[in-house]
Amino acid sequence: MNIQDLLLDYNLQVLDLSNFILNALLAALLSWILSIYYRRFGQSVSNRLQFSNNFMLLALSTMLIIYIVKSSIALSLGLVGALSIVRFRAAIKEPEELTFLFLVIGIGLGMGANQPAITLIAFVLILSLLYLQARLRNKKSFDLNNQMVVNIASNLISEEKVNIAMSNNFDHVELRRMSQDNGKLFMTYVVNATKFDQLSQTKNTLLGEDPALEFSFVDNKNMIG
Repeated sequence: MNIQDLLLDYNLQVLDLSNFILNALLAALLSWILSIYYRRFGQSVSNRLQFSNNFMLLALSTMLIIYIVKSSIALSLGLVGALSIVRFRAAIKEPEELTFLFLVIGIGLGMGANQPAITLIAFVLILSLLYLQARLRNKKSFDLNNQMVVNIASNLISEEKVNIAMSNNFDHVELRRMSQDNGKLFMTYVVNATKFDQLSQTKNTLLGEDPALEFSFVDNKNMIG
């Protein structure tokens, strides 16, 4: 190999490293913007701040994997084999969380495949549509400053009675999660509570049906960070 070939190979390596750094910075920026959007407009009742802090790491990790394996069939097959024996047990309880994770992975895949233009266009388009959807969502009676998350657990009360008690005491009620484990009913609501008496009256009504009922509430702003 002569000097000209060495210089050409060196220039290609420098160019590839520059593309990697630029794509990594762009992936970090897009995932950061997405995390801000998720904290502000996400509908999940879980801790959105804590969940969105993983977006950048996930995007960059996905990009790194794609960069490494895209030029080698052997590495690609090895990755498939490794993932087939790994069991992921992440507690994804709400569909919204899963869709945002897919979008973050898409950012990493696009940048890892060295397709920054199409990734950026798709990101702007998707986020614009999501923002428009959030703005058009009917929340006339749902004041963000008065949002409260109410958690109820009972062995005796049916979901119908809980829904009636909630609807009778709050102007706006959204059922976010309902599950049953060993006969015990678990329900999570987001309500528009303007007075503490609303929460107290609801609790007393439900306790009259089930003295062992578990009732808790938290300001929804604390769930956002």
